[in-house]
Amino acid sequence: MKILPLTNNIRKLRFNASEMTQQELADKLNVSRQTIIAIEAGKYSPTLELAFRISEIFNVSLEEVFQYNPTK
Repeated sequence: MKILPLTNNIRKLRFNASEMTQQELADKLNVSRQTIIAIEAGKYSPTLELAFRISEIFNVSLEEVFQYNPTK
């Protein structure tokens, strides 16, 4: 399986947000819990819209949520 060059801090941000559960975040975003699991695990890259919505929920910049690390 190919590893995506996108990493994230969603788990850490959820913990810092009163230990928000994956389900609570999924509900706020109108996506499934499985989508949150896949994004956190780096197995799925969210759409740009979803990425911005995640950063908005945590009130942080997009760069604080996601990091792009291309392999050379």
